[in-house]
Parts: sequence; structure tokens; C-alpha cells
Amino acid sequence: MTTTKRASALLWTVQAVLAALFLYAGGFKLALPLAALAKLSPLPAPFLKFVGVCEVTGAIGLVLPGLLKIRTGLTPLAAAGLVVIMVGATVVTVATQGVAPAVLPFVVGILAATVAYGRWQRAPLIPLRREPA
Repeated sequence: MTTTKRASALLWTVQAVLAALFLYAGGFKLALPLAALAKLSPLPAPFLKFVGVCEVTGAIGLVLPGLLKIRTGLTPLAAAGLVVIMVGATVVTVATQGVAPAVLPFVVGILAATVAYGRWQRAPLIPLRREPA
């Protein structure tokens, strides 16, 4: 197995884990009523709903373009967007709960950054070539 194939297999694994995590986290934010969501975080509940939408679309963007081999350049962009979310999550967690609980969003952000870099530089996804009509 070549280095690129190994890198691609590892990236697919990380993408799948991150997609599952963000689908769960985003779905949770979208499913909760605004009143319940407001009790969980110091951030405004409508903003958390927006973050939930971003997490779900980011999760889809991590896997769907590669599976369909269409618009594969969206995968590193989705990963980069999720990095931005996780930087915010890390900062808010440090400010409200301390450093120890912020390790999880920090690590998830590093994993998302790894996918963004990996799919841009190390093992880009190859789109299908369409035959001219």
C-alpha cells in the first residue's frame, strides 16, 4: 500500500468519525427547544441553532463529496469550517468551564484541521470525469 493510499484510508476514517460526531452534536442542537438550549450555554440559543446547522452541513460535507466523487473540493472546505467552530468551542469552554474540559473541542479541532490539510495537500479526493455529451 502506497503512502498516499494509507493517508487516504486514515483520512477517510477520521472523516467518518468526525461526521458522526458533528451529526450527533448538530442534531442535538437542532432537536432541543430554544428554552432548553439556552440553559446549556452562555451563548444565545438562536446562535447555537445556527451552529447546529453548520455542524450538520459540515458533517455532510466531510463525507458526501468523496462518496459521490462530485465537488470533492468541498471536503477540505467543510473541514476548515468545522475548525473555525471548534476554535470557538475551545475558547468558550476555557472561558466558562476551565482548561481541562476544553481538551475535547481542541482535539476535535486538530482532527478537523488534519482532514482539511490532508484533503488539500496530501491525499486530495479525485472527482469523477464526465464524458462530453
